[in-house]
Amino acid sequence: MTTCTVVLSQLTGVALLSRRYTSAAEGIPLPIVPSLGDLSKRLLIGRKLPSDRMGHTLLPKRLALPVFASDPLSSVTYATQEILVILTLGGLAYLTFTPWVAAVVVLLLVTVVASYRQLVRAYPTGGGDFEVASTNLGPTAGIIVASALLIDYILTVAVSVSAGVDNLISAVPELNEYRVPIAIGLVVLLSAMNLRGIRESGTAFAIPTYLFIVGIGGMIVWGLGRTVFGADPVAESAQYDVHAEMTDLSGLALMFLVLRAFASGCTALTGVEAIANGVPAFRKPKAKNAATTLAIMGTLSITMFSGITALAVIADVRYVENPCDLVGFDCTQPQPTVISQLAEAVFGADTIPFYYIQGAAALILILAANTAFNGFPLLGSILAQYRYAPRQLHTRGDRLVFSNGIIVLALLAGLLIVAFDASVTRLIQLYIVGVFTAFTFGQTGMVRHWNRLLAAGPAAPERRQILRSRAINAAGATLTGVVLVVVLITKFTHGAWLVVAMMPLLFLLMRGIRRHYDTTSEELAVEDWPAESLLPSRVHAVVLVSRLHKPTVRAIAYARAARPDIIEAITVDVDADATAALLDEWDRHDIPVPLRVLDSPYREITRPVVEYVRAIRRASPRDVVTVYVPEYVVGHWWERLLHNQSVFWLKGRLLFTPGVMVTSVPWQLRSAAAAKARAKAKPAPRAPGDVRRGGPR
Repeated sequence: MTTCTVVLSQLTGVALLSRRYTSAAEGIPLPIVPSLGDLSKRLLIGRKLPSDRMGHTLLPKRLALPVFASDPLSSVTYATQEILVILTLGGLAYLTFTPWVAAVVVLLLVTVVASYRQLVRAYPTGGGDFEVASTNLGPTAGIIVASALLIDYILTVAVSVSAGVDNLISAVPELNEYRVPIAIGLVVLLSAMNLRGIRESGTAFAIPTYLFIVGIGGMIVWGLGRTVFGADPVAESAQYDVHAEMTDLSGLALMFLVLRAFASGCTALTGVEAIANGVPAFRKPKAKNAATTLAIMGTLSITMFSGITALAVIADVRYVENPCDLVGFDCTQPQPTVISQLAEAVFGADTIPFYYIQGAAALILILAANTAFNGFPLLGSILAQYRYAPRQLHTRGDRLVFSNGIIVLALLAGLLIVAFDASVTRLIQLYIVGVFTAFTFGQTGMVRHWNRLLAAGPAAPERRQILRSRAINAAGATLTGVVLVVVLITKFTHGAWLVVAMMPLLFLLMRGIRRHYDTTSEELAVEDWPAESLLPSRVHAVVLVSRLHKPTVRAIAYARAARPDIIEAITVDVDADATAALLDEWDRHDIPVPLRVLDSPYREITRPVVEYVRAIRRASPRDVVTVYVPEYVVGHWWERLLHNQSVFWLKGRLLFTPGVMVTSVPWQLRSAAAAKARAKAKPAPRAPGDVRRGGPR
């Protein structure tokens, strides 16, 4: 066995090249030679996992945190930045509102985290806001929540990857012209990692997440420490003035600016709901571990967001939507992100800590998309279970993950990245509308859930706990509802209208899918019929004939072996001479099946056959018509272009004819037999360890 084969087998985690089966006819082992595509797939995503390995894919808290919380943790890198972008529209004077806006965001984050801790305990099955809304507010509310979350997950991937690319460009400005290809490549990489399995992706993403937490924590401590000792960090952008787009703001205009800044800062809350959707992926006790992970995530997010905002105020960071609005800044260059400016102000430019922060921020922003890669497929699976999404989304792939959901998410996010040029500023306007819609419906549903439990008359200790939980969820529903209104008002004309328009379309699509599945189930339901009524009156066999040869003889023999009540062969007269020759040959060989000739004045084949079969059905509606179609089995791809083309279209038409069964009767050409012989002639490859086990040499 070659070294290459050994390495390939070890990389794929399974001795693919050594698999065998025993031929029942010959009693000898035959090799199963995997295709190149199969080898590539195994190398990319790893060996297949049996269903009984499902328990081994469950996550401990240390891995669940980077898997499900990387999005809210990474949001702190641009939440402060988005607040500054909006406030600087009015000029530098309005940056004094930054701490107050951030304080309200922190209050909201505390409330939402506390609310979701109640939700995961009450609904640990993984349905999250969708299940809560469907159960307590009705199916319509559930579909609204689902449409909002699906859009939010797609945007999470697009925004997170684009923000990660922004940080890469801040460190290496020359990459700016390759922004979109880099972003698409990262989406493909994330998809491949997640296709390997939730536990494997969690292990791969855990180290970058914890490196980011340590790096940001160290920057905050060091920067605030410098401030305490009188050496305030100063951002490079502190020297620039700003061209204000809005001047002399007061009254409603000022309030609108502050509210818009608050709405942008609420991006710090994105991804909180992913843990509620991912409870089934936790180890037991699932609900307790999920609630603990939520608390850890909330504590880390609040600490980092508050620290970054404090440093941004201290360092006098300026960040604007249009770089040319920074007076004195060379706006032909990409504008450094807030994290990049803070790292330079605290540690100095071109230092190891500076590049560490840049690298960690870029990694966590890119990996933040992993939250969506886990949340979207899980939600899609639940929707498919409720028949609101295609059933394929409910199917687990080779690695026990919902592969179809991962692929769909990657494709949709890639389209958004291309459409918006991987611009965080443009994409961020579409963000958080969906997530706050889900927050509001979910928390409102939880209030109704607790009301229902209170109506049952629980004992005093349990009643106090329910009242406390209801108060938390009521506060969450109120605050998130207010924020949703603010977001819709302040962001609608800046791009949020697109999400508002997409949600009803997705809602109608899911309703349509459910209606289709319901209609199909009703149509296919077995009624309480007598058993004999399930049997057809007669079976009418029809053998298609183009000319008399071995495939035709085999099809006739197979049809006769089924012992139908009526059997006949039919041919289409597209060439009078060929048809006459066929009839003569049919009589000469004394074929024991009558041959009927169908006229075709326009030389069509499909239409006359379909019309004849339908005529049989009309004459005897309780009969079943079985059409036997001889087909060639070829050994080369190019031979497929030369055979079976008319058969392909004919079968497609017949399949749409009620009461008609289509049976293919294959005939293997020599090229097919030769291809099979070549495969058998290849020597059986040895598995790793065959030599030391005394295996074949």
